[in-house]
Amino acid sequence: MAYADLRDKLDCSICLSLYTDPVSLRCGHNFCRSCIVSALDAQEAAGVYSCPDCREESPQRPALEKKRKPANIVERFLSSQPDMESRIFCTYCIKSPIPAVRTCLHCEVSMCQEHLGAHNKAVEHSIIEPTVSFEGRKCSTHHEVLKYYCPVDGTCICVSCWVAGDHKGHDVQLLDVACEKEKEKLKTVLEELKSERQEAGRRVQNLKDRETEQRETSAALTEKVSGLFTDLREKLDGLEKRIQDNITRQQDQVSLSMSDLVRQVELHKDELTRKISQFERLCNISDPLTFLQEDCGDISGRSCDVIGEVGDAQCLDEDVVSLLLHSELLHFADSLIDMKIKRQFSVMEKSDILLDIDTAHNYIIISEDLRLASYTATSQNRPDGPKRFISRHVFSSRSFSSGRHYWEVDVSQAEKWLIGVAGESLERRVDGNKSIIGYNNKSWALSVIGGFGARHNNVFQSLVSDSPVGAVGIYLDYEARRLSFYQLCDPIRHLHTFTASFTEPLYAAFFVFPDSSIRIMK
Repeated sequence: MAYADLRDKLDCSICLSLYTDPVSLRCGHNFCRSCIVSALDAQEAAGVYSCPDCREESPQRPALEKKRKPANIVERFLSSQPDMESRIFCTYCIKSPIPAVRTCLHCEVSMCQEHLGAHNKAVEHSIIEPTVSFEGRKCSTHHEVLKYYCPVDGTCICVSCWVAGDHKGHDVQLLDVACEKEKEKLKTVLEELKSERQEAGRRVQNLKDRETEQRETSAALTEKVSGLFTDLREKLDGLEKRIQDNITRQQDQVSLSMSDLVRQVELHKDELTRKISQFERLCNISDPLTFLQEDCGDISGRSCDVIGEVGDAQCLDEDVVSLLLHSELLHFADSLIDMKIKRQFSVMEKSDILLDIDTAHNYIIISEDLRLASYTATSQNRPDGPKRFISRHVFSSRSFSSGRHYWEVDVSQAEKWLIGVAGESLERRVDGNKSIIGYNNKSWALSVIGGFGARHNNVFQSLVSDSPVGAVGIYLDYEARRLSFYQLCDPIRHLHTFTASFTEPLYAAFFVFPDSSIRIMK
């Protein structure tokens, strides 16, 4: 009762509230300044003034002395108390509001420590943390206190629901037992979410590290390009600018790709943090009923991982720069090749690629220069052989089992086309996915068949081009395990790169559709 005793000593006897600007009379009693001034004004007509507490009289209006000590005590008292409007007080303490320590669900009353002791001696009821909300704590059917939890229906029930109601015969649990079991499930999920958040943080860092690495690569490439043009600057200033723009454009694309992936993972990480905070808050709820009635959402386990890895991000392609240099400086070929080697650029000279007529399907016409493959409705009646395809394919005459190789293909005369590389062991004597390039694990292809994209092992990845693809550059680096496709327009643009472990000789491969032709460019 210390709270009530202190509160009584700080109450003005006139307004019965805490002192406001307290002052005292000569007798020593304290009042709010406004309260005692009003009282003395009312006594003025009688010509006699008296203290409202002790009735000590004075023929003259008494002087008011400001009391600093009570004012300081009131200020400290108020600052030490929580928001009074949000507190729950004892139902039985009428004179002074005393904070309640417990609430009886059966009687729907809240009690201070003193009244709680008397209540406990009188009757055994459900005593919980102080609350003013009894809605949802009693059965809507039987109006009894909810004491059990039915795992079958996932709801809190009263004893009558269990004995004679809809939950008769169900294996029910006490609220505190059910609460602990559900919390254990929640804690398991919480640990998984924390682990997933940690993994998300690792991915964010990996993406940022990769972006830094790409920026460093971009800076190194820019420096090499500047060095290459040192001796030719007077004649090739314009060309240098175009190459620098190409690098910048690539870096912008890399940065955009990286930033998007970082944003996705950070959003996912933020969502995990929100869930963790929510579940931690739920785990800190001491009242089983309150906990079980909270909406926990989906606590089935780890969320579906749809976050991109570092390898999903676009990377700076140094080969695009080399290809642009080659196409723009053909008339400087002899001197430029030496300069490129000096500046550590890869040399992307065209490989001598010709078509092998012994592999061509009988409805494919091969030109005299062995560079053009066209569809025909008339069989060419070529002699059968182990190399010949019975599907509409044709291979190059040479294979690649090491080194770097580059060739260009004109597809402008084909509404549908399928080009790429294939292993020597690709099936040739069947007509189906086993032999069509891109539809098996022995070939890699770029295609326009309904949509534009890259295909390997019958997995299609859709690609986007700003303009129709009329010519394609194909770059194979056997040791580096890379096969890249480039759109040959202004500017030259990287389309797609396959990364694979090549285990056998590879051939340039082409599938020819009706009313179409494909040409290997010189």
